[in-house]
Amino acid sequence: MKSELQRTWLRRGLSACLLWPAALVYGGLIALRRHLYRLGCLKTGGVAVPVVVVGNVVAGGAGKTPLVMALIEHLRASGYTPGVVSRGYGRHGSDCLQVQPDTPANDCGDEPLLIRRSTGVPVVVAPRRLQAARALLQAHPDTDVIVCDDGLQHYALRRDINIAVFDDRGVGNGWLLPAGPLREPW
Repeated sequence: MKSELQRTWLRRGLSACLLWPAALVYGGLIALRRHLYRLGCLKTGGVAVPVVVVGNVVAGGAGKTPLVMALIEHLRASGYTPGVVSRGYGRHGSDCLQVQPDTPANDCGDEPLLIRRSTGVPVVVAPRRLQAARALLQAHPDTDVIVCDDGLQHYALRRDINIAVFDDRGVGNGWLLPAGPLREPW
């Protein structure tokens, strides 16, 4: 069952129009943040291996985690040794943590735990994905590609490939949060 907000995000009705001024402010902040990264005022860092970011521009789940797991299996079948980094949405704590099969979901987030248990690849969670990537490579130096679960808007980690995942909602009404579902302009 869709919430009222999710229904609002599918069309440009009265509710969306009332939220549109807030979306303009949000869009301005996004543009400013991107500009600060381009100018170098906000720093981007990289790691010594390729980084593939799997994310979405639409708020809410769109199937990122199943795609991450399928990508891991594809990379393995192609001879790579992948690892995964994530923020660990919904977890308690803000430390950098290597996820183990018995790590409680409250400590690492349910999706990183699912990825770790399903694929067996190393998974590290941290609020800053660059920190997680560096910790993963230090603990698992044989890793030759990092898959970042949900990080399209996290510009501090330099990436080589972005994969944007969409579900049947597409871009909804095409407006930015909170008037629409978009986290960034499409």
